[in-house]
Amino acid sequence: CGMNQKLVQPLSNDQHIGMAGPDVMHLMRPGSLQLAALPPLSLYVHLPWCLRKCPYCDFNSHALSEAGLSPEQEQRYLQALRDDLDASLPLIWGRTVHSVFVGGGTPSVFSPDAIAQLLSDIRARLRLSGDCEITLEANPGTFETNRFAAFAQAGITRLSIGVQTFNDDLLQRIGRVHSGDQAKRAAEEAARCFDTFNLDVMYALPGQTLAMLQTDLQTAMAFEPPHVSVYHLTLEPNTVFATRPPTHLPDDDTAYDMLDAITACTSQAGLNRYEVSAYAKSGHECWHNLNYWTYGDYLGIGAGAHSKLSFAHRVVRQVRLRDPNLYMRMAAQGRALASSDEVKREDLAFEFMMNALRLRQGFERSWFTERTGLPASAIDGALRKAEAMGLMTSDWQRMAPTERGFDFLSDLQALFLPEA
Repeated sequence: CGMNQKLVQPLSNDQHIGMAGPDVMHLMRPGSLQLAALPPLSLYVHLPWCLRKCPYCDFNSHALSEAGLSPEQEQRYLQALRDDLDASLPLIWGRTVHSVFVGGGTPSVFSPDAIAQLLSDIRARLRLSGDCEITLEANPGTFETNRFAAFAQAGITRLSIGVQTFNDDLLQRIGRVHSGDQAKRAAEEAARCFDTFNLDVMYALPGQTLAMLQTDLQTAMAFEPPHVSVYHLTLEPNTVFATRPPTHLPDDDTAYDMLDAITACTSQAGLNRYEVSAYAKSGHECWHNLNYWTYGDYLGIGAGAHSKLSFAHRVVRQVRLRDPNLYMRMAAQGRALASSDEVKREDLAFEFMMNALRLRQGFERSWFTERTGLPASAIDGALRKAEAMGLMTSDWQRMAPTERGFDFLSDLQALFLPEA
């Protein structure tokens, strides 16, 4: 009788939400693909809190209260990450991790002790390569900048700072909480503490002129950053700017002039544009992002994190639950996933090309078959069309976008859509 009563009790709300990871034997069953070898593997860790949500941001980030992030909250989230990683280990067992990227949110709101604990937890569970790149995203706020040296001591090898602009008026217009002086101090401290660091810069900001951008670029280059990422401000869906667009946005012609100025300034500083939004000195390219663009694998843990994992006969994408509190509850039960889906065979070519065509120097022709399990003939038609339009070049060894293809990247990528 007691058992019958238990069976008919209604499920709690939590029992309707979250799912466990797929069984490994199910993923290893025969399928339509045949991958000769698995690609390199990275780990992405999402720390979802920020001091304030920026109006242009469409990432899974959540504003902290005025009290900030408490030690108890840090420890609870670290435990959820451990639970999430433990549940995921069977999917990547025996594989070496070549890069770790701690993103957000603003990971630098976590204490250096918490970051050190996170890296210790990762090393206890995964085999990291000897030269593993470990990146932490940070903002230029004073209390975060004061932690940079401690982050390096904790094991971070690469820092990425969200400067966006050094202009106080523009910072206010895009809702940033730091000042231009704080951004300068952060860049100076990053250069002191890290051999490799990145400055994020945005352009086409509300009210920004070409002269303003050139001043920003000159200021950034004065710190001799080995890596710079440059992004055009876009009005993404589900953001404050999408519902209340800012005024005085630069027109398209001005934005193109700004991009030309970026290319000229970075080149003069010895930075090579190796990816559509990234410029680096030789040896300082972001390995983690290169793994994305070459269709490598990555396991994502943390609230809202995405994964792309390959198996002998299929490629799988996963998404974690977005809400941090729900994620922490469900991770403790081994049910942190919001979804887990096999990439359709007909979508693999577009997925690969959408990523790989971001690389200025292109990619090895053999990588397409190695990382999709598809024959090269699957893209022959689209490739011939792209070459006829002057958007791509290819030979027996490499494929690459032309200068024109790089300028019209979306049009080039669209040629590889299944229906194209």
